[in-house]
Order: sequence, then C-alpha cells, then structure tokens
Amino acid sequence: MSGAEAQRFADSHPLRLFPTFVWRVELADNLRARVNASVLKAVEELRGSLPPLKPGEGWQSRQDLHRRAPFSELVACIDAAAAEVVHFLRIGHDAPCITACWVNVLAPARTHPAHSHPNNFLSGAYYVKTQPGAETVNFHDPRPQTGIIRPPVTELTAENTDQVVVNVRDGTLLLFPAWLVHSVDANRSAEQRISVSFNMMFRTYTEIMSKPMW
Repeated sequence: MSGAEAQRFADSHPLRLFPTFVWRVELADNLRARVNASVLKAVEELRGSLPPLKPGEGWQSRQDLHRRAPFSELVACIDAAAAEVVHFLRIGHDAPCITACWVNVLAPARTHPAHSHPNNFLSGAYYVKTQPGAETVNFHDPRPQTGIIRPPVTELTAENTDQVVVNVRDGTLLLFPAWLVHSVDANRSAEQRISVSFNMMFRTYTEIMSKPMW
C-alpha cells in the first residue's frame, strides 16, 4: 500500500470466502515403493493379453479395485487421508468410504477431458507412474459466473486464474471435492502415465446425513 493509501484507509485486506481445497499427501518412500510395485503388478495382470496401447489411446480398469488385495495398502492410505479431510472440515460424521476405484493408463499423446464425479463427496487420484511431460493435473474454476467477464491481468495468480495446474509425482495422493472439475493435458512423454482414481461417499448418508436441514 502506498503512503497516500495508508493515510486514506485505516485498514485494507481481502477476505477469503468459500475456498475450494485440494488435499495433497506424499507417501513415505518405503510405503510408496511397496504400493507402486503392487499396483504395477496388478495392472499387468488386469491387462493380461490386451494389446499394447497405441499413441493417443487410454485404458481404464473396472471400478472395484478397492476390494482387491493388491490395492489394500493404497486403500488404507486413502482412508487415512479422508479421515484428515473430515477432521479439517469439522464434519460431525465418520470419514467417507471408497465407492469406486480404478486404474487409468494414458499412452503418449492421450488426454483426459474436463469432468467431475457426481453422486460422491470426495474424489481423488494416486499417481503411480509419472515423468516429465506427464506430471500435471488441471483443476478448473468451479464458479461459472466468473467467465462472464475476464479483464486482462498483469500476472496470473491463484486469485485471478480460471485454472490451476498441480504438479504431481510418483507417490502423490490428491483428494478434492467430487464436484470440482478437473482434466489432464496430453501425455507429452514417451512413456505411459499410470494413476489410480477413486470416489468416496459417506456410508450411512441416507440414514443420517440426508435428513432435511430445515
């Protein structure tokens, strides 16, 4: 604040209202090695005799991987992270449980278009195999009215951008509101990008949490 502004205002500061959080967790080295080895072996078995992916192609597994033994350590990590989210948000209920869990394999040049995950409280992704050119995920501004007018800015910041690019690496676990739109740019590396996605919802939602609030 300049000298003139300091004389004009007794105080001036922004209020951060209705923030959107993305929770980032990094697995410890020894745990990451075990989880990734187990997931990669499972992916090899799940794909079985399927032909190798061609550039621009992608593959998703079935969505029940959270019930399979090779993913048990990863599921434990996801559950623990979700419990931290619930505690941070001061939600008076047990942490949500996984409702679906699947593997994504993106060949070079493959993208994943903008989307969200309806009918869940949290969504997330765990990154198993990343490399330069295939180590980001995009989160898009959830406020639709902000697109009506976008004046030019002198510098992109978290306060004026309509998209935030988050860098990830092997062992990164992200959790975010299921309604938050996200996308993945084209894999610009020469190798596959492998991640595990999941959705989470409160187990007793219909019995406890969906009661009228009026």
